[in-house]
Amino acid sequence: MPVHTPHRSGRSLAAAVGAVLVCAVTALSSAGALAQTAPSVSAASQPAESSRLDAVLSAGTLRVGTTGDYKPFTYLNPQTQKFEGMDIDLAEAMGKALGVKVEFVKTSWSNLLPDLLADKYDIAVGGVSVTLERQKKALFSDPLMRDGKTPITRCENKDRFQTVADIDKPGVRLIVNPGGTNEKFARANIRTAQIEVHPDNVTIFDQIVAGKADLMITDAVETRLQQKLHPELCAVHPDQPFDFSEKAFLLPRDIVLKLWVDQWLHQTVATGQYQAVFDRWLK
Repeated sequence: MPVHTPHRSGRSLAAAVGAVLVCAVTALSSAGALAQTAPSVSAASQPAESSRLDAVLSAGTLRVGTTGDYKPFTYLNPQTQKFEGMDIDLAEAMGKALGVKVEFVKTSWSNLLPDLLADKYDIAVGGVSVTLERQKKALFSDPLMRDGKTPITRCENKDRFQTVADIDKPGVRLIVNPGGTNEKFARANIRTAQIEVHPDNVTIFDQIVAGKADLMITDAVETRLQQKLHPELCAVHPDQPFDFSEKAFLLPRDIVLKLWVDQWLHQTVATGQYQAVFDRWLK
């Protein structure tokens, strides 16, 4: 009868909904059971992406690029045909900490970054200046020291070259080594003085001593050393350089290797090992 029809329809709807819910629960339970029995694929089970650090450890060799022409950081001794210097000692210590041998690879300032990108070595050392241009394609370690460009000249000319304006005059002969930050600074700031490119960074200071050039603008740390090696030369205000720069190791774009190198540097400084190497070459 009409009075009972709504109740029968309600019970039928409720029964239908209940059946659907039971089926859904059963399906979910079955899926859960299947998930428990099926092999689990998680991020932890995926193979980790290999890093340059892994490659170095696997090969048992750390390949270190260096120019060999920039005392006190790197110098290829012609008598022994071996590299020596502050950064060379640090690279050797780094290899020891890694438990691998160190293989030095000769490069030049103009090829320093291209050779790194070509995978000719794993890290570049030797008084490398931190620049934004290099940072576009590579990474740097934490800075090793603060530095900046300053002149070095014969001592009788020291008062003549106090400022960039003093240097950038007709008749002044500024000598530079090719391909590095010294030449870049000279090209960016010198418009009138003559810029002479000398290909050998080892003998470039002899050119100033011999009067074949008036001065060089280079890193303050190098001017301090060269005035000791050449008593005829004087560093011009090395405590107040023309600009700001820092020295660091040049690394490929591998964050794992960078983090290891930075941690090693942190511990090397904290234990006094870095200071001992610094004092050996710069004091």
